Amino acid sequence: MSSSDGMTYAPKGKPSPVVQPGEFTFATVHLDHGHIYGQTNGLIEAGAELKWVYDPDPAKVEAYCKQYPQARVARSLDEVLEDESVQLVSAAAIPNLRGDLGCQVMRAGKDYFTDKTPFTAFDQFERAKQVVAETGRKYAVYFSERLHVESAMYATDLIKDGAIGRVIQVLGLGPHRLNAPSRPDWFFKKEQYGGILCDIGSHQFEQFLTFSGATDATVSHAAIANYNHPDHPELDDFGEANLVGNNGATNYVRVDWFTPDGLRTWGDGRMIILGTDGYIELRKYVDVGREPHVADQVFLVDQKGEHHFDVTGKIGYRFFGELILDCLHRTEKAMTQDHIFTAARLCLEAQAQAKVITS
Repeated sequence: MSSSDGMTYAPKGKPSPVVQPGEFTFATVHLDHGHIYGQTNGLIEAGAELKWVYDPDPAKVEAYCKQYPQARVARSLDEVLEDESVQLVSAAAIPNLRGDLGCQVMRAGKDYFTDKTPFTAFDQFERAKQVVAETGRKYAVYFSERLHVESAMYATDLIKDGAIGRVIQVLGLGPHRLNAPSRPDWFFKKEQYGGILCDIGSHQFEQFLTFSGATDATVSHAAIANYNHPDHPELDDFGEANLVGNNGATNYVRVDWFTPDGLRTWGDGRMIILGTDGYIELRKYVDVGREPHVADQVFLVDQKGEHHFDVTGKIGYRFFGELILDCLHRTEKAMTQDHIFTAARLCLEAQAQAKVITS
């Protein structure tokens, strides 16, 4: 796992199987984003059996099979979709292709697990909603900045247990390192990646809904800019947005591609969650200036005092096991479909409404 580039960030946890060997089978297709490795790690650690891998690029398949030699190389996507033993298809396609790929997977009778962002356009979103309604299959999304971050999952539990009372504001900072030479061509084309609020902003909107308990929200402000990358004119290197939840909670999001080379990791992702009885700060990937490198630091201030928790290696990544059980039992413990589609719609709305800042 690389700590210098978010595109290759693929956490590994402790095996926590929720099923017996052979009870749940999945396939991996379209390896366009490195998050596919995180998706695969999480499913395998939860007990899923990886059967197939498919991508039209043999080099991507070869690299994937070095990590997961148990995967059989499929000759086509159809070979995967025609295998009745496959229950879930996991994918990290080019963002503007994710929605229609999911529709194809669901129509084949399988659940779908895609990297974020799940859609780049409203028509993709509407088609997927229709196919979910028609087929009853799941359209799951890998919002890794909560689901694969122990401090964020710990905060999820603290808030659920009432540690800070009613959440009234969520502040999310999601800086990333650009590392432009390592990026594929599609990364710089707005039609394909969807824009910064649609792309990496998707993590933030999902977290706001989760932490605040809002089931919907409106975009009150959004802005994007290309401040420092004239050689990539379609790149948004900065984005910000404000949301107001249907329960009155507010949200401020800042995402950018300005992580300096001096930082030890790919981004100093942080959150401050304000409640009526206290607040929580998350230092997700690094606690700047501390040695050795530390991540997953949680700070809680409540009516009783100040509390610091280092949760590295202590919380785990339960989402993947919950997703597997949801697929088997047709439940929604990991994440509801309404929650996923609401987060996805907010991404699209924020990007569409964003004012372009000119410099």
